[in-house]
Amino acid sequence: MQTRRLGRIGHDSSVLIYGAASLAEVDQDRADASVQEALDAGINHFDVARGYGEAELRLGPWMPRIRDDIFLATKTGERTAEGAWREVNESLDRLQTDHVDLIQLHAVCDLAELDLLTAKGGGLEGVVRAREEGLAGAIGITGHTHAAPGVHTEALRRFDFDSVLTPVSYRLATDAAYRHDLDELFAAAARSDAAVMGIKAIARRNWSDDEPRRYDTWYLPLDRQREVTAAVAWVLGTFPQLTGIATAGETRLLRAMVEAEQASTHITPSEAAEVLDRVGDYSSPFVSMPF
Repeated sequence: MQTRRLGRIGHDSSVLIYGAASLAEVDQDRADASVQEALDAGINHFDVARGYGEAELRLGPWMPRIRDDIFLATKTGERTAEGAWREVNESLDRLQTDHVDLIQLHAVCDLAELDLLTAKGGGLEGVVRAREEGLAGAIGITGHTHAAPGVHTEALRRFDFDSVLTPVSYRLATDAAYRHDLDELFAAAARSDAAVMGIKAIARRNWSDDEPRRYDTWYLPLDRQREVTAAVAWVLGTFPQLTGIATAGETRLLRAMVEAEQASTHITPSEAAEVLDRVGDYSSPFVSMPF
């Protein structure tokens, strides 16, 4: 699998980042099969969160075997210093490790949330403490919504974050305003050598009210291999400064994304765009969100 340097953190991360939201509601057997599939594919960067249901508990049994071989990131959704500090420690217990390589402030989607986190006594102080005490190696920020890239650019102005995890997909980036904000974020990150990672690369649209939810994702994903391959190839080919993209929050979609990464170097962004332009009902997943 291709790797890219994770900004100034320096890790050579696989371009597919294992999105452990896929483990939130699965049993240990299904989790074990998925983690092994990821390792076999060459994925060496795992991303989880305290708020992802049972996901940290599902990854924990693996840590004695693989901790030294992977880059491990988790997240806290707490907005106070005390709450963030507590969640970092809970995550370490659940993950059966004494440190994570990256702790991220989770779901920072608007300036009001950013204000809370960066104020005195805010969550940022809690994760800075975790880094100072050796519980985390680096500090990042994540978020959803159409406003996320702009909010994350402002976050980089306020604090020297090591990484950003923000939505990047063909459909989102073909919106001129969104693409402008995304380009501004890449420029800001480049100035400090912060890593930028992408989420929602294969999101297709929101679920409609009357259709069965065939996957664990809160959005309907692209699931035909040709389209998944095009989505992955377009993002990786269009943004070489992007250090990687998180796999979808569904274990059954991992294989399609691995196959897409393997084929991505043989498809140009323009060829990928031609495929994606023919996808019906292809829109932003942030029109409606369940959280």
